[in-house]
Amino acid sequence: MGTITTKDGTEIFYKDWGPKDAQPIVFHHGWPLTSDDWDTQMLFFLGHGYRVIAHDRRGHGRSTQTDTGNEMDTYAADVAALTDHLDLKGAVHIGHSTGGGEVARYVARAKPGRVAKAVLIGAVPPQMLKTDKNPGGLPIEVFDGIRAGVAANRAQLYIDFPTGPFYGFNRPGAKISQGVIDNWWRQGMSGGIKAHYDCIKAFSETDFTEDLKAISVPVLVLHGDDDQVVPYKDAGVLSAKLVKNGTLKIYPGYPHGMCTTHADVINPDLLAFIKG
Repeated sequence: MGTITTKDGTEIFYKDWGPKDAQPIVFHHGWPLTSDDWDTQMLFFLGHGYRVIAHDRRGHGRSTQTDTGNEMDTYAADVAALTDHLDLKGAVHIGHSTGGGEVARYVARAKPGRVAKAVLIGAVPPQMLKTDKNPGGLPIEVFDGIRAGVAANRAQLYIDFPTGPFYGFNRPGAKISQGVIDNWWRQGMSGGIKAHYDCIKAFSETDFTEDLKAISVPVLVLHGDDDQVVPYKDAGVLSAKLVKNGTLKIYPGYPHGMCTTHADVINPDLLAFIKG
Protein backbone atom coordinates (compact mmCIF):
# COMPACT_ATOMS: atom_id res chain seq x y z
CA MET A 1 0.00 0.00 0.00
CA GLY A 2 1.18 3.50 -0.75
CA THR A 3 0.30 6.87 -2.23
CA ILE A 4 1.27 8.93 -5.23
CA THR A 5 0.94 12.69 -5.53
CA THR A 6 -0.59 14.04 -8.74
CA LYS A 7 0.31 17.27 -10.53
CA ASP A 8 -2.30 19.23 -8.57
CA GLY A 9 -1.05 17.91 -5.23
CA THR A 10 -3.73 15.28 -4.70
CA GLU A 11 -2.61 12.16 -2.86
CA ILE A 12 -3.99 8.96 -4.38
CA PHE A 13 -4.01 5.94 -2.08
CA TYR A 14 -3.42 2.55 -3.70
CA LYS A 15 -2.84 -1.12 -2.90
CA ASP A 16 -0.33 -3.14 -4.90
CA TRP A 17 -0.18 -6.80 -3.93
CA GLY A 18 1.40 -9.89 -5.44
CA PRO A 19 4.44 -10.68 -7.61
CA LYS A 20 5.69 -7.56 -9.38
CA ASP A 21 6.55 -9.59 -12.48
CA ALA A 22 3.04 -11.09 -12.73
CA GLN A 23 0.34 -9.72 -15.04
CA PRO A 24 -1.27 -6.73 -13.30
CA ILE A 25 -5.01 -6.42 -12.78
CA VAL A 26 -6.18 -2.91 -11.87
CA PHE A 27 -9.57 -2.50 -10.19
CA HIS A 28 -11.65 0.71 -10.37
CA HIS A 29 -14.40 1.14 -7.77
CA GLY A 30 -17.87 2.67 -8.01
CA TRP A 31 -19.43 5.70 -6.34
CA PRO A 32 -19.05 6.58 -3.46
CA LEU A 33 -16.90 3.62 -2.46
CA THR A 34 -13.20 2.76 -2.21
CA SER A 35 -10.70 0.14 -3.31
CA ASP A 36 -11.98 -1.99 -0.41
CA ASP A 37 -15.05 -2.78 -2.48
CA TRP A 38 -12.78 -5.14 -4.47
CA ASP A 39 -11.61 -7.17 -1.45
CA THR A 40 -13.11 -10.43 -2.69
CA GLN A 41 -11.68 -10.02 -6.19
CA MET A 42 -8.26 -8.89 -4.95
CA LEU A 43 -7.93 -11.97 -2.75
CA PHE A 44 -9.20 -14.30 -5.49
CA PHE A 45 -6.79 -13.09 -8.16
CA LEU A 46 -3.90 -12.85 -5.72
CA GLY A 47 -4.48 -16.53 -5.06
CA HIS A 48 -4.22 -17.19 -8.78
CA GLY A 49 -0.80 -15.58 -9.01
CA TYR A 50 -1.71 -12.16 -10.38
CA ARG A 51 -0.47 -8.75 -9.31
CA VAL A 52 -3.55 -6.90 -8.04
CA ILE A 53 -3.82 -3.13 -7.78
CA ALA A 54 -6.66 -0.88 -6.66
CA HIS A 55 -6.78 2.80 -5.76
CA ASP A 56 -9.16 5.11 -3.95
CA ARG A 57 -10.42 7.66 -6.48
CA ARG A 58 -9.66 11.28 -5.56
CA GLY A 59 -12.13 12.47 -2.95
CA HIS A 60 -12.91 8.88 -1.96
CA GLY A 61 -11.62 6.74 0.88
CA ARG A 62 -8.03 7.40 1.89
CA SER A 63 -7.19 9.72 -1.02
CA THR A 64 -7.29 13.50 -0.64
CA GLN A 65 -10.79 14.93 -0.11
CA THR A 66 -10.55 17.14 -3.17
CA ASP A 67 -12.86 20.03 -4.01
CA THR A 68 -11.63 20.19 -7.63
CA GLY A 69 -10.88 17.69 -10.37
CA ASN A 70 -13.86 15.50 -9.56
CA GLU A 71 -14.63 14.66 -13.19
CA MET A 72 -13.71 11.92 -15.65
CA ASP A 73 -10.79 13.57 -17.42
CA THR A 74 -8.99 14.08 -14.13
CA TYR A 75 -9.97 10.64 -12.83
CA ALA A 76 -8.39 9.12 -15.95
CA ALA A 77 -5.32 11.33 -15.59
CA ASP A 78 -4.93 10.12 -12.00
CA VAL A 79 -5.02 6.51 -13.23
CA ALA A 80 -2.44 7.34 -15.88
CA ALA A 81 -0.20 8.85 -13.18
CA LEU A 82 -0.56 5.68 -11.10
CA THR A 83 0.15 3.31 -13.99
CA ASP A 84 3.16 5.40 -14.98
CA HIS A 85 4.44 5.37 -11.39
CA LEU A 86 4.11 1.58 -11.22
CA ASP A 87 5.21 1.19 -14.87
CA LEU A 88 2.42 -1.27 -15.58
CA LYS A 89 2.53 -3.15 -18.86
CA GLY A 90 -0.10 -5.45 -20.33
CA ALA A 91 -2.55 -4.72 -17.51
CA VAL A 92 -6.18 -5.74 -17.30
CA HIS A 93 -8.39 -2.87 -16.11
CA ILE A 94 -11.66 -3.84 -14.42
CA GLY A 95 -14.21 -1.15 -13.56
CA HIS A 96 -17.54 -1.35 -11.77
CA SER A 97 -20.24 1.30 -12.20
CA THR A 98 -18.51 4.72 -12.10
CA GLY A 99 -15.22 2.82 -12.22
CA GLY A 100 -16.30 1.45 -15.59
CA GLY A 101 -16.50 4.99 -16.91
CA GLU A 102 -13.05 5.66 -15.52
CA VAL A 103 -11.76 2.54 -17.28
CA ALA A 104 -13.31 3.54 -20.60
CA ARG A 105 -11.77 7.00 -20.52
CA TYR A 106 -8.35 5.81 -19.33
CA VAL A 107 -8.06 2.84 -21.70
CA ALA A 108 -9.09 4.96 -24.68
CA ARG A 109 -6.14 7.28 -23.93
CA ALA A 110 -3.60 4.87 -22.47
CA LYS A 111 -0.02 4.72 -23.68
CA PRO A 112 0.73 1.83 -26.06
CA GLY A 113 1.50 -1.39 -24.21
CA ARG A 114 -0.05 -0.33 -20.92
CA VAL A 115 -3.38 -2.19 -21.37
CA ALA A 116 -4.05 -5.74 -22.53
CA LYS A 117 -7.78 -6.07 -21.79
CA ALA A 118 -10.62 -4.22 -20.09
CA VAL A 119 -13.77 -5.22 -18.23
CA LEU A 120 -16.88 -3.12 -17.61
CA ILE A 121 -19.18 -4.42 -14.86
CA GLY A 122 -22.57 -2.79 -14.31
CA ALA A 123 -20.82 0.22 -15.78
CA VAL A 124 -22.16 3.70 -16.55
CA PRO A 125 -21.04 3.98 -20.23
CA PRO A 126 -22.06 4.98 -22.80
CA GLN A 127 -24.09 7.58 -20.85
CA MET A 128 -26.60 7.39 -18.02
CA LEU A 129 -28.47 10.67 -18.50
CA LYS A 130 -31.45 10.82 -20.81
CA THR A 131 -30.74 13.21 -23.70
CA ASP A 132 -31.91 13.65 -27.28
CA LYS A 133 -29.03 11.40 -28.36
CA ASN A 134 -29.65 8.96 -25.50
CA PRO A 135 -33.45 8.61 -25.21
CA GLY A 136 -33.16 5.42 -23.16
CA GLY A 137 -31.28 7.12 -20.34
CA LEU A 138 -32.50 8.15 -16.91
CA PRO A 139 -34.08 11.60 -16.41
CA ILE A 140 -32.06 14.33 -14.68
CA GLU A 141 -34.49 14.22 -11.76
CA VAL A 142 -33.03 10.84 -10.72
CA PHE A 143 -29.58 12.35 -10.29
CA ASP A 144 -30.91 15.54 -8.75
CA GLY A 145 -32.53 13.32 -6.14
CA ILE A 146 -29.21 11.63 -5.35
CA ARG A 147 -27.54 15.04 -5.10
CA ALA A 148 -30.25 16.25 -2.74
CA GLY A 149 -29.78 13.17 -0.58
CA VAL A 150 -26.02 13.66 -0.39
CA ALA A 151 -26.39 17.33 0.51
CA ALA A 152 -29.12 16.84 3.10
CA ASN A 153 -28.03 13.67 4.91
CA ARG A 154 -25.55 11.48 3.11
CA ALA A 155 -25.11 9.31 6.21
CA GLN A 156 -28.72 8.16 5.82
CA LEU A 157 -28.52 7.92 2.03
CA TYR A 158 -25.48 5.67 2.41
CA ILE A 159 -27.60 3.31 4.48
CA ASP A 160 -30.66 3.44 2.24
CA PHE A 161 -28.80 2.83 -1.03
CA PRO A 162 -27.11 -0.47 -0.15
CA THR A 163 -30.14 -1.61 1.88
CA GLY A 164 -32.26 -1.14 -1.24
CA PRO A 165 -31.38 -1.04 -4.92
CA PHE A 166 -27.58 -1.43 -4.95
CA TYR A 167 -27.49 -5.09 -3.94
CA GLY A 168 -31.10 -5.90 -4.74
CA PHE A 169 -31.80 -6.35 -1.04
CA ASN A 170 -35.20 -4.76 -1.68
CA ARG A 171 -36.27 -7.74 -3.79
CA PRO A 172 -38.55 -10.46 -2.36
CA GLY A 173 -36.54 -13.36 -0.99
CA ALA A 174 -33.23 -11.52 -1.13
CA LYS A 175 -30.51 -12.82 1.21
CA ILE A 176 -29.65 -9.63 3.08
CA SER A 177 -26.21 -9.11 4.61
CA GLN A 178 -26.02 -6.40 7.27
CA GLY A 179 -22.24 -6.59 7.09
CA VAL A 180 -22.29 -5.73 3.39
CA ILE A 181 -24.61 -2.79 4.07
CA ASP A 182 -22.43 -1.54 6.92
CA ASN A 183 -19.29 -1.90 4.82
CA TRP A 184 -20.85 0.17 2.02
CA TRP A 185 -21.70 2.88 4.57
CA ARG A 186 -18.19 2.74 6.03
CA GLN A 187 -16.56 3.20 2.63
CA GLY A 188 -18.90 5.99 1.62
CA MET A 189 -18.51 8.01 4.79
CA SER A 190 -14.71 7.83 4.58
CA GLY A 191 -14.77 10.07 1.49
CA GLY A 192 -15.46 13.77 1.07
CA ILE A 193 -18.93 15.16 0.48
CA LYS A 194 -17.83 17.70 -2.15
CA ALA A 195 -16.11 15.05 -4.25
CA HIS A 196 -19.07 12.70 -3.91
CA TYR A 197 -21.51 15.44 -4.86
CA ASP A 198 -19.46 16.39 -7.93
CA CYS A 199 -19.01 12.76 -8.96
CA ILE A 200 -22.76 12.35 -9.49
CA LYS A 201 -22.49 14.69 -12.48
CA ALA A 202 -19.38 12.87 -13.65
CA PHE A 203 -20.95 9.41 -13.66
CA SER A 204 -24.35 10.47 -14.99
CA GLU A 205 -23.66 13.14 -17.61
CA THR A 206 -20.35 12.09 -19.15
CA ASP A 207 -20.73 10.69 -22.66
CA PHE A 208 -18.28 7.82 -23.19
CA THR A 209 -19.35 6.97 -26.74
CA GLU A 210 -16.13 8.15 -28.40
CA ASP A 211 -14.01 6.54 -25.68
CA LEU A 212 -15.63 3.18 -26.32
CA LYS A 213 -15.16 3.51 -30.06
CA ALA A 214 -11.47 4.26 -29.56
CA ILE A 215 -10.75 1.12 -27.51
CA SER A 216 -9.10 -1.63 -29.53
CA VAL A 217 -8.20 -4.16 -26.82
CA PRO A 218 -10.65 -6.95 -25.96
CA VAL A 219 -13.44 -5.76 -23.67
CA LEU A 220 -15.70 -7.93 -21.53
CA VAL A 221 -19.00 -6.29 -20.59
CA LEU A 222 -20.91 -7.83 -17.67
CA HIS A 223 -24.29 -6.63 -16.45
CA GLY A 224 -27.16 -7.93 -14.34
CA ASP A 225 -30.59 -7.65 -15.90
CA ASP A 226 -32.01 -6.67 -12.48
CA ASP A 227 -29.58 -3.78 -12.08
CA GLN A 228 -31.71 -1.05 -10.47
CA VAL A 229 -28.91 1.53 -10.52
CA VAL A 230 -27.55 1.31 -14.08
CA PRO A 231 -30.24 -0.22 -16.33
CA TYR A 232 -28.49 -2.77 -18.54
CA LYS A 233 -30.23 -2.10 -21.88
CA ASP A 234 -28.94 1.47 -22.07
CA ALA A 235 -25.53 0.60 -20.65
CA GLY A 236 -23.92 -2.81 -21.05
CA VAL A 237 -25.78 -3.74 -24.22
CA LEU A 238 -24.85 -0.49 -25.98
CA SER A 239 -21.26 -0.47 -24.70
CA ALA A 240 -20.58 -3.94 -26.06
CA LYS A 241 -21.72 -2.78 -29.50
CA LEU A 242 -19.56 0.36 -29.48
CA VAL A 243 -16.21 -1.27 -28.71
CA LYS A 244 -14.27 -2.92 -31.54
CA ASN A 245 -13.75 -6.23 -29.76
CA GLY A 246 -16.48 -6.64 -27.17
CA THR A 247 -18.08 -9.62 -25.44
CA LEU A 248 -21.36 -9.14 -23.59
CA LYS A 249 -22.68 -11.32 -20.80
CA ILE A 250 -26.00 -10.58 -19.09
CA TYR A 251 -26.77 -12.28 -15.79
CA PRO A 252 -30.47 -12.98 -15.17
CA GLY A 253 -31.67 -11.55 -11.87
CA TYR A 254 -28.30 -10.15 -10.78
CA PRO A 255 -28.18 -6.72 -9.08
CA HIS A 256 -25.86 -3.76 -9.51
CA GLY A 257 -23.53 -4.95 -6.75
CA MET A 258 -23.18 -8.44 -8.19
CA CYS A 259 -19.39 -8.51 -7.69
CA THR A 260 -20.20 -8.80 -3.98
CA THR A 261 -23.45 -10.76 -3.98
CA HIS A 262 -22.40 -13.21 -6.70
CA ALA A 263 -18.60 -13.19 -6.49
CA ASP A 264 -18.61 -16.99 -6.75
CA VAL A 265 -19.87 -16.63 -10.34
CA ILE A 266 -18.30 -13.33 -11.40
CA ASN A 267 -14.73 -14.11 -10.31
CA PRO A 268 -14.34 -17.30 -12.38
CA ASP A 269 -15.87 -15.53 -15.39
CA LEU A 270 -13.32 -12.74 -15.03
CA LEU A 271 -10.51 -15.28 -14.72
CA ALA A 272 -11.62 -17.09 -17.87
CA PHE A 273 -11.64 -13.83 -19.85
CA ILE A 274 -8.22 -12.79 -18.57
CA LYS A 275 -6.72 -16.19 -19.36
CA GLY A 276 -8.49 -16.49 -22.71
